[in-house]
Amino acid sequence: MSASLDSIVFVAEQRDQEFQQLRNMQQLGDTAVGIWSQPTVKRKTKIVCTIGPSTDTREMIWKLAEAGMNVARMNMSHGDHASHQKVIDLVKEYNAQSKDNVIAIMLDTKGPEVRSGDLPKPITLTSGQEYTFTIKRGVGTDTCVSVNYDDFVNDVEVGDMLLVDGGMMSFVVKSKTEEEVKCEVVDGGDLKSRRHLNVRGKSATLPSITDKDWDDIKFGVDNKVDFYAVSFVKDAKVVHELKDYLKGCGADIHVIVKIESADSIPNLHSIITASDGAMVARGDLGAELPIEEVPLLQEEIIRQCRNQGKAVIVATNMLESMIVHPTPTRAEVSDIAIAVREGADAVMLSGETAHGKFPLKAVKVMHTVSLRTEATMVGSEAPPNLGRAFKNHMSEMFAYHATMMSNTLGTSIVVFTRSGFMAILLSHYRPSGTIFAFTNEERVRQRLALYQGICPIYMNFSDDAEETFGKALSLLQKQGMVKEGEEVALVQSGKQPIWRFQSTHNIQVRKV
Repeated sequence: MSASLDSIVFVAEQRDQEFQQLRNMQQLGDTAVGIWSQPTVKRKTKIVCTIGPSTDTREMIWKLAEAGMNVARMNMSHGDHASHQKVIDLVKEYNAQSKDNVIAIMLDTKGPEVRSGDLPKPITLTSGQEYTFTIKRGVGTDTCVSVNYDDFVNDVEVGDMLLVDGGMMSFVVKSKTEEEVKCEVVDGGDLKSRRHLNVRGKSATLPSITDKDWDDIKFGVDNKVDFYAVSFVKDAKVVHELKDYLKGCGADIHVIVKIESADSIPNLHSIITASDGAMVARGDLGAELPIEEVPLLQEEIIRQCRNQGKAVIVATNMLESMIVHPTPTRAEVSDIAIAVREGADAVMLSGETAHGKFPLKAVKVMHTVSLRTEATMVGSEAPPNLGRAFKNHMSEMFAYHATMMSNTLGTSIVVFTRSGFMAILLSHYRPSGTIFAFTNEERVRQRLALYQGICPIYMNFSDDAEETFGKALSLLQKQGMVKEGEEVALVQSGKQPIWRFQSTHNIQVRKV
């Protein structure tokens, strides 16, 4: 009989200390562990939760935050502005009340989705049966359903494979007219209203940002969200267009590109370069491309984001079975562990928390698996080589050596930042200890919640450096994040330094 979720969590927590001790000894090599203070153990990989009918109440958002949620995602494909406004207000209320935690807000655009039309009831289709998709509007029948995309007929060819809901059902195109596409059912099932459609190996010739998306983006600007996740990005031009719009609005919102279309793969490098980060949206990616390519693409997208110093989120089906079951499959647990080992900044829950039966258990499983996996990952004193994007720049070199010092001494890092820039740089070098990022900007504090290894903390900065340092260390000690006698690395870099020296790059090692 399978162990219950509670017993799994208990055993994992019970052995965390043992694994962390092993990890510390391995990282410090031949150095006696007792000589140096050890970094505080916190989960480094962040958790993005999609908010929906199962979790859109004040009570549930508070509980999700306590369970481990770091980013609240609003899927603009569902709900309206009123329902999303309610969630945004609740998250902001939580942030205002919480002293030691913060939740970032992500708005995920619907994008140019191609969907089937309405049906009076689900239609059961079997293999070999004929079925027609038409661009004529109207309620569907047992033999035909409409499509919301007028160029659908032009985009498909005889022999193309048409997938419904990412492959839950599939059809092969047999013939077409000016208004209809006649298909044969390959994999049957129950066809329901407004299902998502993909043509394998092809992307719809639609703009990546639709009129509805622009309306939703304006809604996000008005509400000062932290991130946009932009669906079906095909090239860097789309990212530049959105960033120019945000700059014109004076909006400090970062852009996460969703890699989920066949057209995006040839342009992957330029798309990631133009963005602030990427999401590996495996659902549509696996529908438009052969499914066996998805794990390889996930690894490549993570690698490119890491090389360019951009955030990366792994999403879709991570704990899909927990929408209806209280425990995950073993394959799902391995999926989370692989994403953590490959270097993702965050892992994401969609239906599991939006409309699932066990949203809190799903978050707890993701938290526990991530923490356990991180505890067994043996790092080195030298940070990873992140590629050309990080060479020959003073800030990058400073972050690299600050990370090396922290890893060698086995300390956490305390960084003071007004823009978040240095904290994000340090995150990309993946120091062994926690990055405690102090900022006097609330928006920066919220944004940093997405990045691996960062614990963002709001604090007013004093003109006196020693007063600022003392206040920060006292706060960390009071909250149990560091212990008396523990050593920490203090880092500060920026155009408006706290230390009033000519140099803007400073690092010190202090004992609490």
